Amino acid sequence: MKPSILTLTVFVLLLLLPTVIPHDYSDALHKSILFFEGQRSGRLPRQQRMSWRGDSGLKDGENLNTDLVGGYHDAGDNVKFHFPMAFTATMLAWSSVDFGCYMSEKHHKDNLVALKWATNYLLKTVSQLPHRIFVQVGEAQPDHDCWERPEDMDTPRTAFAIDAPGPASDLAGEIAAALAAASIAFKQSNPTYSRLLLNKAIQTFQYADMHRGSYADSPNGHKAACPFYCSANGYKDELLWGAAWLRRATGSDDYLEYLVKNRESFGVDYNYMDFGWDSKFVGIDVLVAKEMFEKNVSGLTPYKDMAEKMMCTLFPETAGPHLNYTPAGLLSNTVGCQLQSAAALSFLILKYADYLSKFSQQLTCGNLKFQPDSLRRIAKRQVDYILGDNPMHLSYMVGYGDQYPRQIHHRGSSIPSIKVQRTAPGCLQGWDIFHSDKPNPNILVGAVVGGPNVDDSFIGKRTNATDTEPTTYTNAPLVGVLAYFSSNPNFH
Repeated sequence: MKPSILTLTVFVLLLLLPTVIPHDYSDALHKSILFFEGQRSGRLPRQQRMSWRGDSGLKDGENLNTDLVGGYHDAGDNVKFHFPMAFTATMLAWSSVDFGCYMSEKHHKDNLVALKWATNYLLKTVSQLPHRIFVQVGEAQPDHDCWERPEDMDTPRTAFAIDAPGPASDLAGEIAAALAAASIAFKQSNPTYSRLLLNKAIQTFQYADMHRGSYADSPNGHKAACPFYCSANGYKDELLWGAAWLRRATGSDDYLEYLVKNRESFGVDYNYMDFGWDSKFVGIDVLVAKEMFEKNVSGLTPYKDMAEKMMCTLFPETAGPHLNYTPAGLLSNTVGCQLQSAAALSFLILKYADYLSKFSQQLTCGNLKFQPDSLRRIAKRQVDYILGDNPMHLSYMVGYGDQYPRQIHHRGSSIPSIKVQRTAPGCLQGWDIFHSDKPNPNILVGAVVGGPNVDDSFIGKRTNATDTEPTTYTNAPLVGVLAYFSSNPNFH
C-alpha cells in the first residue's frame, strides 16, 4: 500500500523538527554501560558501582559438577538464559569494534569490562566442547513464580546442557559470534585473551555447523528455554551470523565461502522489522556489506543488496514494504517491546550510514537517493525519543533526566537491597512488593525499559512487564548508538 500524503508529511516534519530537549549523550552512554553492573550474577568485584547489589548464584552449575558462576541475568528475572546473553555480548563487542572510536577512553574501557563479564562466562558455557554445551542456569517457570532478589534466591538453580550430537546451531552460532566479535574488541588491549576467545569461537562454530538444528529441538534445550527464549526464527541465521563474525575476525576465505554457498541454500526468509536475540538476518547483511564496500566481493552482492533494501524500508516515499513508525516517530514493532527494535535497528542504520559516508556513496532506492545523514536523522530521532522527546515527556532510560519510570519490572530493583534489609522477603511475600504502588527503592541506572505502545502511550507500572521490563539486549546495541551521538552531539 502506498503511504498517504499525510503520512509522508508527518514523517518529514518529524525528521526536520529540532530536538526539544538538549540531550547529554555522553551521560546517557555512561549510564547505559553502568546498567550491566545491576544485571551481574556471581561474586561481585570490589569495583562494583551498583552498590545495592550483592553476590548471587555462587553455586550455579553444581548439579552438573561444573562452574557456571557469573554472567548476566537477561532482564527483570533471575534466570541466566545463554542465548540472549550471547547476543548481548555480540552487540557490546560490535559497539566496541565499530563505535569505540566515538567513545572516550573511560567509556571504551567500561564497555570492555561489561563485555568481559559476559565473555568470561560464555567461555564457561563452551568449556566442555566438542561434547557438551551449556544452555541455561535456573528453571524459568519456578523463577517466574517468585518475586525475590537474586541475592537470596531459593528457586532451583538447575543447569541445563546439550550433549553431542544434540542440535544447538542457534545457541552455539550466537556464542561463536559473540566470542569472535569480542576477540576483535580485545585484540589490542589483551591479545592473549583475544586469541583464547577466537580459538573457542572456531570450536563453537564447528559444533553449531556439525550438529544442525535449533537448541529447542533438544529435550534439555526445550525444557530450559521454552517458551521464553526458544528461537521462533530457526537456526540458519545464527550459522551465517557466526560465520560472518569469524570471517571478520580471521579473514579466512573458508568463512567467505560458507557465506556465499549457504545464503541461497538456507532459503533466507526476511522480517525487516526484526533484529535482535532471535533474528539476525538484517544484521548479517549490514555486517557483511562492509566487505562489499571495501573489496566488492561478487559472491557477497546479495548481502549488500538486502542491506540496502532494508534501509529503503525506512523511508515511506520509497516503493515496496516499509517499516512502521508510531505517530511520534518511533520505529514501531507490533510484536514484543518497542525499544528493543528501535535500539537494535538504530545501530544498523548508523553503521550503514558510516559505510556510505566512508565510500562517498548514497542510499539508492529505485529512482530515489538519500544522503547518509538522512539515515542518521532517523537513528537520532529514536535516541531522542528514548531520552525524553516523546508524547509522555518521559525518559525511558532509568536515571537519565528528571522524569523516568520509577516502578520498573525488575526483582532486584523493586525489593529493598540486601545491604539494607538482610532478611529475605521470601518467594511469595515478594508479590506484595510487586503489586504495591511504591517506587522501586533501588535505581537500576541506565536500564532502558520495554517502552511505549504503538500509539506512544505508556503504562509505567511494574505489573506491566511489556512496558517496564529492561533487558540487556536492548541496552547493548544502544551503547554503540549513544557513542556515535556523544561524539557528534550537535548533529541535526
